[in-house]
Amino acid sequence: MFSHLAVNYLFVFCVIVIWFMLAYQFILFLLGYLYGFRANRQRRALEKTPMQEMPAVSLMIPAHNEGMVITDTLQALLKLEYPAERLEILVVNDGSTDDTADQVLAIVKQDSRVRLFNVPTELAARGKSAALNRGLKECRHDVIGIFDADNVPEPDSVLQLARQLVSDPHLGAVIGKFRCINKKRNILTRFINLESLTFQWIVQAGRWRLLRMSTLPGTNYLIRRSLLEELGGWDEQALTEDAEMSIRVYQAGYLIKFVPYAVTWEQEPETLRVWFKQRVRWARGNNYVIEKYFTQVFQIRPRAVGIELFYAMAVYYIFFLAILLSDLLFLVSIAGLVSIPVPGPYSEVWLFAYLLFILEIVIALTREKEDSPLNIVLIALSYFSYCQLWILVVLKGVYDDFILRREHVWVKTQRFRVAE
Repeated sequence: MFSHLAVNYLFVFCVIVIWFMLAYQFILFLLGYLYGFRANRQRRALEKTPMQEMPAVSLMIPAHNEGMVITDTLQALLKLEYPAERLEILVVNDGSTDDTADQVLAIVKQDSRVRLFNVPTELAARGKSAALNRGLKECRHDVIGIFDADNVPEPDSVLQLARQLVSDPHLGAVIGKFRCINKKRNILTRFINLESLTFQWIVQAGRWRLLRMSTLPGTNYLIRRSLLEELGGWDEQALTEDAEMSIRVYQAGYLIKFVPYAVTWEQEPETLRVWFKQRVRWARGNNYVIEKYFTQVFQIRPRAVGIELFYAMAVYYIFFLAILLSDLLFLVSIAGLVSIPVPGPYSEVWLFAYLLFILEIVIALTREKEDSPLNIVLIALSYFSYCQLWILVVLKGVYDDFILRREHVWVKTQRFRVAE
């Protein structure tokens, strides 16, 4: 048995860090759950807002080889419950080599709200941020909405976001909730569905309730055009343009509000290869954001928001650390490999933490009526399977960025056929 003092200290450090993370996560979980009730009250109050007060909105859809999904997305957007004269839908065709443009033009002929903008060939296929910047110059209205090309928003999604935006001048952007449209395809999509709901109901909702802070997703949000222009548009070097923009919105003194009842449905990766590529892009995007804003976020006021934004930027490393420490705690607890002079039921501590992990997610899922017996079993299994994959994601991101110094190249997530 190992009894070296340094090993003992490391073991106790693991326990302290894990429980600090769990305690903070538990606070967010409670506040996020309670925010669901408050959000519903706010929804009922804002339903009285007259339609004539709704702002004119330009919805942008960046599209690069999206022929498989673009028609369904446009048909869903045309069914939005929003004043027709105050809505335009701009598809930014970013160098597509498939039939994306032809499908869009077919819908343009049916409804004048839809417009097609073809990015000039010499500027095309440079990533989502670049496409959005090109498209912004073509938008006609003062509020900009972003949807990915695979999205199927619910009819009231944009209306609910717009009501929130006009209700508070301190809001620079408002974000909705995204759901997994292909969640039942296989076990991977089921895990992703649980992950996305947990993130939104615990992290996004909890942070908004605690600090009036949330972060932009890549889709289903509205943002003031004046703010975008003040900030100089999207950073074309950022692989996670949403995370990068979130920092600058708070630096400018605005807020980003989470609106859980403004819902869109989107595709999630159906194969592990596609999932891994997407997640590595996210991890590398956050590496870039950390390098760019490492010191600046601590200048944001209130300071707690700056600290939380730093936490959001570093979430991949924090999650990575939590998994590694938890794995270490689990292994040494059940094997009795370390002699700890500080008395404590460490095996029981790990088990309680694991059960708390399950309980928080299950209760969060009750918000969506997704707390089925199958999902509860999957939650229990996810720690030992799906969560462990994040170790590989973070290591790959670090290897690409800090060892190989690979260029940041946007890799579009592969689309799939989704049954009706």
